[in-house]
Amino acid sequence: MSNIIETQHVDFYYGNFKALRNINIDIPEKAVTAFIGPSGCGKSTLLRLYNRMNDLVDGAKLEGKILIDGEDIYDKKIIVEELRKKVGMVFQKPNPFPKSIFENVAYGLKVQGMKNKTELENRVEDALKKAALWEEVQAVLDKSALQLSGGQQQRLCIARCLAINPEIILMDEPASALDPISTAKIEELILQLKDRYTIVIVTHNMQQAVRVSSKTAFFYLGELVEFNDTNIIFENPERIETRNYVTGKFG
Repeated sequence: MSNIIETQHVDFYYGNFKALRNINIDIPEKAVTAFIGPSGCGKSTLLRLYNRMNDLVDGAKLEGKILIDGEDIYDKKIIVEELRKKVGMVFQKPNPFPKSIFENVAYGLKVQGMKNKTELENRVEDALKKAALWEEVQAVLDKSALQLSGGQQQRLCIARCLAINPEIILMDEPASALDPISTAKIEELILQLKDRYTIVIVTHNMQQAVRVSSKTAFFYLGELVEFNDTNIIFENPERIETRNYVTGKFG
């Protein structure tokens, strides 16, 4: 299994606050990697570094290197918009646009300049099928996305991400705002997608990490404590801090 994201000696600051300390972690391609740890430990901060979402934060400063497909994504020659086509993001709360279901999925394609109606329709249908939503919405594509349930809205946001053919999908607690049935659908979807995409998921739900990921990284106070196969992290971790967290002794 080759690595698609290489994180090398990364320190990250919000102003004077050091949010990440000497992070070294390589993310394997076409697999699911889970980031776990208590609130404020740096896992979402690291996730957002992978598609440069933290560029938008005043006072943010990165030291070290992050390579995707062997290329330093913080090099001055990198076009951030191109990077974000390769590295899609799904947020904690569903954030559909106040447009129709069809227009939500077609949006990124239109921004890229796709105008052919048939091609747009085919790409939208393909993305909705990959997001396991097509059967539920194919008859109401002109309906407002805001009328969908929370779980449907989150799968729509995943479809919007898939439409532009990313290599990597970042998911920041994608099911934390959803009910158990919708959460199960999102997890089932992640398992369906993992053979075609590299997925990195931040989750507070340790059972979720066990169910969907093959690798798990445990973070605490801005440091990467342990990174290994998920079954080792949860059944036989090397570090006592990891064992205490996964067994519920703290966090």
